Amino acid sequence: MISMAEKIIKHKKAVVIAFVIFALVSTVAQFFVSVNYNMVDYLPEDAQSTRAMEIMEREFTAEVPDTRVMVRDISLQKALSLKEKLSAIDGVGEVIWLDDVVDLKTPLEMADKETVENYYKDGNALFSISVRSGDEVAITDAIYELIGEDGAIAGEAINTASSQKMAGTESMYAAILLVPIIIFILVVSTTSWVEPLFFLTAIGVSVLINLGTNIFIGEVSFVTQSVAPILQLAVSLDYAVFLLHSFSDYRKKTNNPEEAMRLAMKKSFPAITASAATTFFGFIALTFMKFEIGSDLGINLVKGIVLSFISVMVFLPALTLLFYKWMGKTQHKSFVPSFTGIGSFVVKLKIPSLLLVFAILVPSFLAQSNTAFTYGLGEQPETTRAGSDFIEIKEAFGETTPIVLLVPTGDRAKEAELVEELENLDYVTSVIAYVNMVGSVIPPEYLDESITNEFYSENYSRIIINTNQGTEGNIPFSIVQKVEAAAAKYYDNQALSLGESVTLYDIKNVVNKDNTVVNVLTVVTIAIVLLATFKSISIPLVLLITIQSAVWINLSIPYFTSSSLVFVGYLIISTVQLAATVDYAILLTEAYQHNRQEMSAKKAIVKTLDEKTFSISISAAILSSVGFILWMTSSTRLLDPLAYY
Repeated sequence: MISMAEKIIKHKKAVVIAFVIFALVSTVAQFFVSVNYNMVDYLPEDAQSTRAMEIMEREFTAEVPDTRVMVRDISLQKALSLKEKLSAIDGVGEVIWLDDVVDLKTPLEMADKETVENYYKDGNALFSISVRSGDEVAITDAIYELIGEDGAIAGEAINTASSQKMAGTESMYAAILLVPIIIFILVVSTTSWVEPLFFLTAIGVSVLINLGTNIFIGEVSFVTQSVAPILQLAVSLDYAVFLLHSFSDYRKKTNNPEEAMRLAMKKSFPAITASAATTFFGFIALTFMKFEIGSDLGINLVKGIVLSFISVMVFLPALTLLFYKWMGKTQHKSFVPSFTGIGSFVVKLKIPSLLLVFAILVPSFLAQSNTAFTYGLGEQPETTRAGSDFIEIKEAFGETTPIVLLVPTGDRAKEAELVEELENLDYVTSVIAYVNMVGSVIPPEYLDESITNEFYSENYSRIIINTNQGTEGNIPFSIVQKVEAAAAKYYDNQALSLGESVTLYDIKNVVNKDNTVVNVLTVVTIAIVLLATFKSISIPLVLLITIQSAVWINLSIPYFTSSSLVFVGYLIISTVQLAATVDYAILLTEAYQHNRQEMSAKKAIVKTLDEKTFSISISAAILSSVGFILWMTSSTRLLDPLAYY
C-alpha cells in the first residue's frame, strides 16, 4: 500500500486529470444506456408466464389486452367508431369491446346485463386494449389525444408509461434535494467549508463512472437507474470520511501534507477495505436472485462499490493534495457540541437496554416474517393522472383483470367443457373463446382467417378470461390458481396462462424463494468478512446479531402499522441495512479493541462511545436522508420501503 500511495502522491495531477476524463466520458455514455421499465422481463426463463408469453408471441399476432380505456357519454355507434380509431393507433393491437361478446344487431335489453355492463354502462364505454411493449409512452399519449381530457386509461401500459416519464425527473429532483442536505451534514461534521466538496467530488466521480460503464451491460432496469446512484453515494461516502478524517489527524502531527496523506492512506486502508468488503458481499447476494431485477441491481451496486473504493483510495488523495491549502483557508469552528459523557450514560442503561431489545426482538422477528407484500409497481398516486384515471374507471366499472389461457388445439369438445367450467368460477365475468363466441360445431376452416386467427394458431387455442378483481392479492392469486387447476384437469401441464395477475403470481413465488437465498448469503458472506477482519468467532457473532436485530425491528414496523410493502424495495432495505450499517459495528469494535489494550473493558467502551458516536451518527444521518428523500420524491410505491432506512 505504501509504494502505491507514493505513486499516487507523486503523480497526483495525472491521477486527477485521468479521473476527470473518465467521468466526462461516462457522463456522455450513460445517455446511451437503455432502461427497461418492464418487470416481466426479469422473470426467469422457466417461469410459467414467461414460457406462455414466448408461445403466444410465436403463435399469435395479437397481444394480451392489459390496458383499459374509458370514454364518457358516448353512444354505441360513436363507441364503435372510436374502437376503429383506437385500433388504428400505431402500437395498439387487440381492442376488445362489447361487440366482441354481444351481437349489437339485437337490442341490448335482450343480452346478459352483467356482460353488457362490463363494457358499456350509464353511457360510458370501456375498451380493453393491448399495447406494444417498449412504446408505452408514445402510444398512451396518442390515446389521450384521441379520448381527450374526459377520457381515462388504466392498466399495465399507462403504469409503465408513467414510471418511465417520472423516473428521470424524480431521480434528478431527489439529487437536487439530497446533495444540499448531505453538504449541510458534512459541514456540521467537519471544520472546513470545502472538505465536504472533496467527499462529494470523489464519490460523485465514481457514481458517474458507474453510470457510464453500464453501457457495457447494455440495459439496466428502471429500479437500478432510479436508486443505484443514490445508494452508491450513501453507502460509500463513509470511505471518503474515513480517509480525510485520518488525513486531518496526521496534519496535526506533521507539516508535510504528502507525508500526512501517505500515513492516512496506510492507516485507513484496512478500515475502508473491511467496510467496502461487507457492502460488496451484501450486494453480491442480490445477484443470486432468480428474479433478475435483483441481479441487475446487485451487479450495478457491486460495480459501484468497487469504483467508489478505487476513487477514494486513488482519486481523493490526489485531489486533496492538489487543493489542500483550501482546507486550511476555509477552516471554521466546530458546530457540534462534545459527545463526552454519552458513553457513561449508555453504559448505565446497558441492562434496561438489553431487556428492552430482548423483549421486542421475538415479536419483531415474527412481525417482519408476516409483512404483507405487493409484487408489482403498486398503485399510482391519486395526484397523478394515471392514479386518478384508475379510480375513475374503478368507480364506473369496477376492476377488470384478464387472464389468457393457452391450451393445445384440436379437441373442441374438451375446450367447450373447460370454457363452461371457467365461466362458472367466482369473480369471472366473461370468457372469450371460439367455442362460445362462434360455436363448437362450426369448423374453423369454414370461417375467414381474420376470425379464427384470434382464437386458434397451428398448435394452440387461446381463451381470454375476464375477472372483476385487481392484479394481485389473495383473491386475484386464488383466481389464477383455480384457472390453472381447471386447465390442468383437461390438459395436464400442456396448458399455460399469462396476464398481469399471472405474472405477479409467478413473481411472488420466485421472490419468496429469493428472499431466503439473499438473506442467508448476505449473513454468511458478511460473517466471513468479519471473521477475516477480527480473527475471532465471538465478535462477528455479536456484531451480526446486533445488526440483524435492528433489521428485524425496522422491518416489523409495516406489520404493526398494517401497511404493505413492495417486495423489491423491501429486499433492497433488508440487504442494504445489514451490509451498510455493519460498518458502524466494525468502526466501534476496532476502536474498542484499540482502547482495550490500554484500559479496562468498561473504560474502553465508554471512551469508544464518546469518540465514535458522532461519526456513526453522521453516517446514519446521511443514509437516513437518502431513504426519506427517495420516498418523498418518488411517485411509485416501489420506493416506499426506502423510508425505512
